[in-house]
Amino acid sequence: MPPVTVPYFLARPSSPPPWPGVVVCMEGYGMDQWLLRVCERLAAEGFAAIAPDMYARFGGSNRDEGRKHLAELKSPHALADITECVDELKRIGATRIGLTGFCMGGRITYTAATRGVPIDAAVGFYGAHLNEMLGEPTCPLHLVFGGIDEYIPLDEVAAVEAHHPGMVTTYPDAGHAFMHAGNDADAAAAKDAWPKLIAFFNEHLR
Repeated sequence: MPPVTVPYFLARPSSPPPWPGVVVCMEGYGMDQWLLRVCERLAAEGFAAIAPDMYARFGGSNRDEGRKHLAELKSPHALADITECVDELKRIGATRIGLTGFCMGGRITYTAATRGVPIDAAVGFYGAHLNEMLGEPTCPLHLVFGGIDEYIPLDEVAAVEAHHPGMVTTYPDAGHAFMHAGNDADAAAAKDAWPKLIAFFNEHLR
């Protein structure tokens, strides 16, 4: 198996392998402490969690450069990073592999789930413009949106839900990035969505 070339953060469960694994895709601003905490929370739930720094090819995550790198990152690069991380999880003892992501990472999650990346389940949070790239998932998929997201109009969400009936959850009072700790977009939605994410992965990865 070739070595992993993308830098990543890895959190392992306290128990020895095998365990399920999850690749975590970052927001548009890049890697931050909150994303690492997501990995640690997943590890506490029994999943080996790995988050690649997809902006490493531009010198690494830097919040001030996030919007610039967001425009520069191409889907083939992101999907290659995910595939490398899937391979790394399997190398260290993970069995079935899930994928989740937020904002930009939510869009990348959808792309991976509909383009045959070797994953076993996917949950995408508030990925924008999915209505422009609707496809058919190759694994169990769930998509989560906020009802007052300033970046994702409700007609876009409706188009996605029409294409993927039963695969979409919308929190009516949640804005963009509501899962991010410290964000006022809707703490109640974040509190509700986390155990549902874990339940989805428990169902499909164990």
